[in-house]
Amino acid sequence: MLLGISPLLSPNLLFTLYCMGHGDEIVIADANFPGSALNKEIIRADGLEIAPLLKAILPLFPLDNNPQGPVIMMSPSEGDIVDPQVEQSYSEVILSQWPETQPFMKLERFEFYERAKKSFAILMTGETQIYANIILRKGVVKVKN
Repeated sequence: MLLGISPLLSPNLLFTLYCMGHGDEIVIADANFPGSALNKEIIRADGLEIAPLLKAILPLFPLDNNPQGPVIMMSPSEGDIVDPQVEQSYSEVILSQWPETQPFMKLERFEFYERAKKSFAILMTGETQIYANIILRKGVVKVKN
């Protein structure tokens, strides 16, 4: 363990976040997401929910300021009912760390899967809420001299 870094962040996840460059994307996926079928770079965070992981990741991970949106969520398929509290909890965590974040972009399920195939990595969580998947696009890390 390290001081100032959440114990929710595994060494593999920290290494992945460190290696990502400006514009790279990471999928933080719920437990039902077909991550292994979409991308070879899989990180496991079994048993952990997404909102606490976001809270641990975001102090270390600047979001892109691209107007296309640095945050993408999967929109539900017709007829599916989602809990609006999922997006609300994500928004609260994200805006508390990065208040200038653009509104979340939404992608249809299969468009989201295509985006996940091109992502830097997929973080598979134990999140059980449906349509809880989220993509974060990394911004520029500004180092103070």
